[in-house]
Amino acid sequence: MSKRVWQEAVSEIAPLDEAWVSKASERLDSLTKPPGSLGRLEETARQLAGMTGQLTPDLSRKAVIVMAGDHGVCEEGVSAFPAAVTPQMVLNFLSGGAAVNVLSRQTGADVVCVDIGVNADLSHPALVSRKIRMGTANMAVGPAMTRSEAEDAIAVGIELVGEMVGQGYRMFATGEMGIGNTTASSAILTVLGDTDPVDATGRGTGIDDERLKHKRDVIARAIAVNRPDAQDPIDVLAKVGGLEIAGLVGVILGAARHRCPVVIDGFISSAAALLAARIAPLSASYMIASHLSQELGHARLLERIGLQPMLRMDMRLGEGTGAVLAFPIIEASVLIMKEMATFADAGVSQSGEARQA
Repeated sequence: MSKRVWQEAVSEIAPLDEAWVSKASERLDSLTKPPGSLGRLEETARQLAGMTGQLTPDLSRKAVIVMAGDHGVCEEGVSAFPAAVTPQMVLNFLSGGAAVNVLSRQTGADVVCVDIGVNADLSHPALVSRKIRMGTANMAVGPAMTRSEAEDAIAVGIELVGEMVGQGYRMFATGEMGIGNTTASSAILTVLGDTDPVDATGRGTGIDDERLKHKRDVIARAIAVNRPDAQDPIDVLAKVGGLEIAGLVGVILGAARHRCPVVIDGFISSAAALLAARIAPLSASYMIASHLSQELGHARLLERIGLQPMLRMDMRLGEGTGAVLAFPIIEASVLIMKEMATFADAGVSQSGEARQA
């Protein structure tokens, strides 16, 4: 059933509508500015028009979907924080006290927190409980999960976006929580990005040199033990990924299916984005990269997808924090299209001289 869910979603992802991209270009060139002078804002406006079939889409209803799951590989001592932090932070999200909550309030976005694989029994009125299993297995000794569990987790993201589109949401951001998830993301980059673990693996929560070397060794061992197939992204996800990463793959595919922009956060979110792009190449057209993380390997992930980050803020928190910061920039591109005067409206000649009455 879950396999059919993601396959149907992939089959319904369409390319950007080039007619609307052209209409956006014409509109932008008619505005009172030199052609192309607003740079990435203009690029974003064209992309949004191609996605939505509108020059000025209403993106005011927006949310960051924070997928939460635990990682069995934490047994190997790859993180500076214990796995118990994952459920503690989920409760922090739900009470509104995390960085992503603060930034979402500032930008007018909702935070939707999903328990897709936390290794604890959680209950809260605001929690979206879609648990597949109590955390992944230790990928250093065997597959993180079964293929069917990975497909089930992808389906969770797809179906959640479908529900939220029905509620009026039109822009999504990817967020995550899961101690150990930079290890899984580095393994995904190593396999899908044909990258050495040394170049794919950073310090995550702030580990020292000795533990960083150990983390790289664990990733190399996990890949040797599981032999993930680089030509089969779901095999890679199941063997060395995470449940929250799989959920975000579904969020990205679901957003693309419904022709909605999906704003990609940092390293873990970009690992999910690379998986989504390999599963459904057309989905990359609906992605907007928010920022370049400090985490080693993030630039490589974005390059593999073909994305350029909007911001460079030296952030490495995750949670969706960088993605939420990009929301106002994306909305600014719509306002330029909607509110800026044309040369004709303003009585300004395109050579820069005022027209004579």
